[in-house]
Amino acid sequence: MPAREQVIHIHPEAPPKPAEGQPCNGCGVCCLAEPCPVGVLVSRRRTGACAALKWSDAGGRYVCGLMGEADVTAGPSADGGRPAWWRRLWRSWVRRVIASGIGCDAGLEVSAPAAARGEGNKSC
Repeated sequence: MPAREQVIHIHPEAPPKPAEGQPCNGCGVCCLAEPCPVGVLVSRRRTGACAALKWSDAGGRYVCGLMGEADVTAGPSADGGRPAWWRRLWRSWVRRVIASGIGCDAGLEVSAPAAARGEGNKSC
């Protein structure tokens, strides 16, 4: 099967995608390409960027908003009025579903846009 190309828009300060099996560094490539199973529920779509993916200026990386961001309303949020035990259970479940801490499992190849590679429209 031929490789499928997809254009995703990555924050310019995002770290480069690690090799498969290496620790996650918050590059965001996997979640920008498609949502994980729980992200499908939150995003209400099976393709395209996950709605729960958030850019962290402080961390200089992407983070999963399901891990406690207050503005992700599909699940219990850090200040969503749920008891602390529920928030801990939610974050534990999300970590398991997104395989947090397991390592990069995105077998995706990332390349720069043609313009960045110097292959844009060149005048003679």
